[in-house]
Amino acid sequence: MADNIVVNIVIAGRKYGLKASSPEKEEIIRKAADVVNKKINYYQSAIAGRSLEEILSFVALNECITNLSEARKAEAVSKEIESLEAQLGDYIDKIDKSRQ
Repeated sequence: MADNIVVNIVIAGRKYGLKASSPEKEEIIRKAADVVNKKINYYQSAIAGRSLEEILSFVALNECITNLSEARKAEAVSKEIESLEAQLGDYIDKIDKSRQ
C-alpha cells in the first residue's frame, strides 16, 4: 500500500494538514475545501454580521441537505435499474420459451 499523502488545506483562514491514501483522494480533499470556502464566502456576504460559527453551521447544514438529497436520488435510480433488469430478464425468458 502506498504511503499517505499529506494534504495542506485552508478552511476559513485556518490551516489543516490531512492525509490522503491516494492522489484521487487528495484531489477530492482539495476540491471539498474549495467548495467549503466558497460557501463560507457566500454566506458571509449573504447574511452579513453572523459569527464564523453560525456561518459554518449554515455550510454544514447545506452540505448535509445536498448529500441526503443526492442519496435519495441515487436510491431511486438504483431501484429503477433493478426494476428494468427484472423486466429485461422476464422479456428474455419469454423469448427463450417462445423459441422452444
